[in-house]
Amino acid sequence: MPPAKILVVDDQPVNVQLLQRKLEREGMAVLTAESGQDALDLVRRDPPDLILLDIMMPDMDGFDVCQHLQADPLTRAIPVIFVTARGTKESKLEGLATGAVDYITKPVDLDEMLARVQTQLRVLTINREKLDLEQRLAESRHAATIGSVSQGIAHNLNNLLAVVLGYIDLIRIQAAKPEQVKSHAANVENAIKRIAAVIKQLNLLAIETRPPTTAVPLGRLLAVGVARFQSDHHIADAPLIENPLGELIVHVQIEAFERILSALLLNAWESYGDAPSVRRTIELRSRRAVGAKFIEILIEDRGRGIAPGIRAHMFEPFVSTKQHVGVGMGLTIARHSLRNMGGDLALSDRQGGGTTATITYPLA
Repeated sequence: MPPAKILVVDDQPVNVQLLQRKLEREGMAVLTAESGQDALDLVRRDPPDLILLDIMMPDMDGFDVCQHLQADPLTRAIPVIFVTARGTKESKLEGLATGAVDYITKPVDLDEMLARVQTQLRVLTINREKLDLEQRLAESRHAATIGSVSQGIAHNLNNLLAVVLGYIDLIRIQAAKPEQVKSHAANVENAIKRIAAVIKQLNLLAIETRPPTTAVPLGRLLAVGVARFQSDHHIADAPLIENPLGELIVHVQIEAFERILSALLLNAWESYGDAPSVRRTIELRSRRAVGAKFIEILIEDRGRGIAPGIRAHMFEPFVSTKQHVGVGMGLTIARHSLRNMGGDLALSDRQGGGTTATITYPLA
């Protein structure tokens, strides 16, 4: 593992030398700069793991340097420790407000300085390991999803192709019977449409990049999602919409969000089985999530609820039946699309019976 790389910035060479010697004795690689501009140039050429930065420098002080570092996405994550003779509470607060992670006053206690540097390096290591773990977990989830999708796709397509071939054989056998041929041809067409739908869903799942978004009022977004649900599935009854957030602006990929709402509303509708339309109560509600940085959209039904046999596999493709929530790839696609847009999807039992689907979506 390469040694930690520390940049020491101070306009007084003797201060630089003291810090440099102490850090190098501990096995760290040290870069030095005697002005703010030199430090910024060096960081862009050779980014360090951590910066020890003096505040009181001519031309460009430490606060300005830190602000430049924070403004650049490539350098924003580099931890900065201020080293200065200004030990007032106001100076410390100002330094921390500009993005510094710690503050050391002069004259510098070298052992204390070393301890603070090592602490920040440990924090940096933990953050890097966390990011690496998240990346590996994401790759593992993706691989598991692809494996599950591949098996489900193969199984469903094989079944549908068997249906197509079976009806084609019947058409050949009953070629002299126009009515039977017509009926079998209609069944072939339906099976082919289902094959096309599976392929379309697979294409949606394969999209990895976050789609471009549009600013849209939440009320309008919910309305067009409900309209798509009614149009796509030929359902006249609209769910009850309760939107206390009104015309709050959200940034969203409208087509994807319409598709998500339509799929979740269809799950809610089908959860009632063969019940008449007048009994299929569906409520669509919005609310602010904890912390106010997210909104939540809840879709609630009073249907049959989540089948115990699929509770642990609701978001895996092709694992459920038409009698329960979680049909085909609808939930798989919905959660995948939401996560691409920075949101998420969860399903839970509704108090009193039925299911609640909760969309969590960021405001920024």
